Amino acid sequence: MMKRTIFTLISFLAVASASVASDSAIKSKLFTAFAMTKAQQASSLPTDSGIFLQGPGDGAWDRIGPVIQAMNSVASDPSDPSKIFIACGNGIVRSLDNGASWRMVTGWRESDFTKISIDPRNGDNIYAASVWGVSLSRDGGESWQAANKGLAEQYCRCVIVDERNSKRVLLGTDDGVYESRNRAESWTAVRNSPKSNILRMARSGADLDLWIAGTEGEGVFLSKNDGKTWESASSELEGTNVYAVALNPKTASKMAAGGWVAGVWMSDDRGKTWKDRSAGLPSKNVTAMTYDPVHTDRIWVSTFEEGTVFSDDNGETWKDGNLDGAYVLDMDVIPVVD
Repeated sequence: MMKRTIFTLISFLAVASASVASDSAIKSKLFTAFAMTKAQQASSLPTDSGIFLQGPGDGAWDRIGPVIQAMNSVASDPSDPSKIFIACGNGIVRSLDNGASWRMVTGWRESDFTKISIDPRNGDNIYAASVWGVSLSRDGGESWQAANKGLAEQYCRCVIVDERNSKRVLLGTDDGVYESRNRAESWTAVRNSPKSNILRMARSGADLDLWIAGTEGEGVFLSKNDGKTWESASSELEGTNVYAVALNPKTASKMAAGGWVAGVWMSDDRGKTWKDRSAGLPSKNVTAMTYDPVHTDRIWVSTFEEGTVFSDDNGETWKDGNLDGAYVLDMDVIPVVD
């Protein structure tokens, strides 16, 4: 079981895509990926680092994968969840056998990866965001090439393949939201998107036209027309760094956002009004959040080095998630083979 002082990055392993959903081996699980905790001792080896899957109950964790510095995000191939990719500070690590073995698949020129997204229709097409721009692979991660044509700023933290049109990819950059309609061969800035750093971006599973983005210094933005245009959604969060956003996978009306010193704010009317749900949090410095795809209305929230908590009553009360000391960087939903 994972110690309570481990620093983590949390995501959910959700039900796989239609092509694999009928496979009984595909399960939904919470996973964590992290670099270190506030208990990390001075050492060249990051002892508090790795990927963890949640075991039975809300507080049991089991480690998988290598120990690598700066584990920023995790993704798996929707068409074959035994293929798992980790976005790391020093490159991309891949497993082809459900985590039994791992190999670094990027070279010394590629580093500081923040997020990976895989084409749900063709797992050979993989897109990775980094502080140096976008890297793409056309052969399942065997080789990589830069894909920054059209970007005004290359720093990016978010990348999402459109599940309705896999030629379309949305990217969150230091210059707002960009879109590609040719599998990242070129990029175009999305009009009316915020022009600050996009810190987090997500799409609704209940309404594919609904997107949410957290920004650096401009608060939270929504798009209700499939990412074509964006508008500020919360006056309460304007001017804040919003590191965490989440859309309820079953109910499009419910959403949440949080950030540094801002705590957690939640809406149950598609972003028209927001309520402060920070009471009971171990800290108001929120770094990541996600809705639980299994427990429909459960939301998980991570705070900077003061623990991860969850709520089953729309943020009225919070329960300990057994991850004290965590600086969580990401929360997401991916399929895995149990």
